[in-house]
Amino acid sequence: MNDAGHRVSSKVPAVTLTFWVIKIAATTLGETGGDSVTMTLDWGYLTGTAIFLSLLVVLVILQIAAKRFHPFLYWATIVASTTAGTTMADFADRSLGIGYSGGSSALFLCLLAVLGLWYASLGSISVETVNTPKVEAFYWLAITFSQTLGTALGDWMADTTGLGYEGGALVFAAGLVVLAGAYYWTDVSRVLLFWAAFILTRPLGATVGDFLDKPRNHGGLALSRPIASAVIAVLILAAILLLPQRAGTHPSKA
Repeated sequence: MNDAGHRVSSKVPAVTLTFWVIKIAATTLGETGGDSVTMTLDWGYLTGTAIFLSLLVVLVILQIAAKRFHPFLYWATIVASTTAGTTMADFADRSLGIGYSGGSSALFLCLLAVLGLWYASLGSISVETVNTPKVEAFYWLAITFSQTLGTALGDWMADTTGLGYEGGALVFAAGLVVLAGAYYWTDVSRVLLFWAAFILTRPLGATVGDFLDKPRNHGGLALSRPIASAVIAVLILAAILLLPQRAGTHPSKA
């Protein structure tokens, strides 16, 4: 029997160019969508966090209960995680007064702790192994911390360093180019590169989202947050429908 007979499908998509295109769009939607609720509707960061975190919990439960990979369910959960990440990071950085540097540091340590516990418990943090409730729980917890960390990093890069939203987006895009080069031309761990890229796509989307909807006197284009969110959501739906996606695979235990 060939090797394909010893492989089973994961509950998450294979990491392809399509995956990264939709991921970046989803992170941008998370920024504009979160800001639509907390700023445009003026419901505040705490209320926004309660709404999107509750939605995230429901979607994660549905994702874990699913028997196979469902593109719409998976990407809805990703959007919920990135939107919840936006409101949670803003609440910690601004309402609690931790600041962008403090928030980024704390979230980075939390993410490392989750990945460390995941590895210690199961021996791998590869997304190709996401096919059991325990692995999925670690996966979505790591995803949520990485999304929240990405928001804090994006705000830190744009505001604290003085680069602005365009400058911050260019820095994170350059970082992703470096990671892509490492993927194609080095033997650096693919698992390490995945998580590094996953983290960097979030602040890239955050800075792009801020550039779209922040006031002109703050370096943005002052576009309507709800309209920008609706347009990005339509683009994501079109990408899911039109661009090929498949479940990732990993060796079975048989």
